[in-house]
This record gives sequence, C-alpha cells and structure tokens, in this order.
Amino acid sequence: MLSPVPSSLPAPALPSSPLAAAVDPLWEFWLDKPLRILVVLLGAVLLSAVVRLLIRRVTGGIARGTRSRIVRRLESGRPRWVEEAGLAGARQAQRAHTIGSVLSSVSTVVIWAVALLMVVSELDYDIGPVLASAGIAGVALSFGAQSLVKDYLSGIFMVAEDQLGIGDVVDLGEATGTVESVGLRVTQVRGVDGTLWHVRNGEILRVGNQSQGWARCVLDLPVPYDTDVELLSELIVHEAALLRDDPKVGEYVTEDPEVWGVEAVTGESLTVRVAVRTVPLKQWDVARALRLRLKKMLDREGLHIPLVNQTVLRQDGAGPAGPPETGQLRPVRRDGGVPGSGA
Repeated sequence: MLSPVPSSLPAPALPSSPLAAAVDPLWEFWLDKPLRILVVLLGAVLLSAVVRLLIRRVTGGIARGTRSRIVRRLESGRPRWVEEAGLAGARQAQRAHTIGSVLSSVSTVVIWAVALLMVVSELDYDIGPVLASAGIAGVALSFGAQSLVKDYLSGIFMVAEDQLGIGDVVDLGEATGTVESVGLRVTQVRGVDGTLWHVRNGEILRVGNQSQGWARCVLDLPVPYDTDVELLSELIVHEAALLRDDPKVGEYVTEDPEVWGVEAVTGESLTVRVAVRTVPLKQWDVARALRLRLKKMLDREGLHIPLVNQTVLRQDGAGPAGPPETGQLRPVRRDGGVPGSGA
C-alpha cells in the first residue's frame, strides 16, 4: 500500500513560456503609471461635469427667484400697471447665464490645472519648486487683488439677490440715478444731470432700489391749528380719490389714497400726512398732481397754510426792532447798536 504524498511538499512548477514572460511586464507597465494617469484624467472630467451641473442648478434658481416688476399693459382698451415677472425673469436669466458661464470657466481651469500637476507628478517630475513658486505668487496676488476679488464676489451676490438691474433707479450712496450697466466688477449709474458714475461693486454698502415692486408718494399738508381734523381728512380722501380719474396720472395710482393722521403739531399749524401707493418711478408725478388738487381744495374751503411767526431781536437787548423802512432786516453793528439810531 502506497503512503500519501505529504501536503507540505511544493507543487511542481509549470514551465514558463516566452509569451507569458513578455505579457507580464507589458501588463505591469500599463497597470502602473498609465492607469493612474487615466484615473486622474477621468476624475477631472467627472468632477468638471458635476461642478458645471451644480452651477447650472444654482444659476437656474437665481433666474427663477426674480422679483416681479410693474409693467404697463392694456386691458379692455385702458392701460393698467400690473406685476409682470416675464421681462424681469428674462433679464435675470440672461445675467444668471453670464455668471454661470464665468463660474464654469473658472472651475474648469482650476480642475484641469490640478489634474495636470498630478499627471506631471506621476511622470516622476519634481513639482515641488513649481508649487513653492505658485504659493509665493498666490500670497503676493492675494494681497494685491483683495479689492478685485471683493468686487467680483459683491457683483455675484448683487445679481444673485436681484438687488438692481438695468433700467432701475437706485441710490448707491454716492451715486444716484438710472442703472445702465451691471457687471461683475463695476456698475454704471447715470445721474439726473447726465453724469455717468462707475461704481465698484465692492464699494457698494447699500442699494436703494426705487423700481422694484411699487412706490409711494407721501405728502405733509400743514393746516391752521383750529382745523377740524376729521372733516379735513374726509375732504383729503375724497379729493385724492378723484386722482384716479385724472387722465395724466390716474393710471399710475394702484391703491386708494390714505390719510395717516396728524404728523406734527406746532403753535401755528397741524401737519396732516397723506400717502398714495403708485407704480415705480411715478410717485413724483402723482405727488405734483395731488399737491395741486389739495391746494385748490384748501382754497375752496377757505383754509390757508399758516405763516411762521418770526421775531427779530436787537443785540443790545432793547426788545424787538421796528420794521425797517426798506422792507429788509435792519443791519446790526458789532457793538450792539443800530446804524442811524445814535447808539
């Protein structure tokens, strides 16, 4: 009976063929650096696609989040001012697309620059000096380009939040007027006198936009102290309501006028405040027409805006000076006397 072969003995080695000896180094080469380089390139392609997809989603949300504007539309043959998000959405979508293209280009350049450095490193090139130089250059540029980066970031947020747009009348602090151009770095505003202001976006601390949504004209009407406020309020409301039938400015009034009540009380007068909600940029036209109507109403009711009483005292403390003969205030000398008085 034969004894079993011990399991500890090594198995007989198969003879290696010349083809297998040639294939093994070939696969070893392709599975080493070329494969890692291919993985880096594929990763760069996938990452770039994902970043572009995220940017498109963000810019799409920016375009959809546009506020409505007030536009003029004919209804039953009569012009009306209504909210319309179509024009604003088209404008915002165009600007959002511009920002998206800029961000996509920047992200693509950064991703492929990093991928190129990784490929160079896989080829056994020393990229340490390159990275050191890039770091030094980045530190130097970070100090020199702080304001530039601030301007671009502020421009992106201004567009994303729909703070202003072309054609809006805005107050940016130092510059007030109509927006003619909105860029990622500079916003151009045309003043009332024709001056074109170039405002850096990073320097804009506040934006007062008079073109978004609606506007309101607020008038303060001084009347005699003994006026019946309730009766006057009814007269003002009635007169202001007739403003909606005005052929020139009636279409600009969007809501019924309101009397907010007594705003101030002095020894000579009461100040009553009136408010009218209008379409954007038409509050001044409505205010001028309303002032004229209220003036005529006061004339019909026999009410006059009280004059402010003023008393001119002499510097010598002798009491009020008499009325000057020429209709002008009497000049007072430095020593306290009045010329011609013998003092």
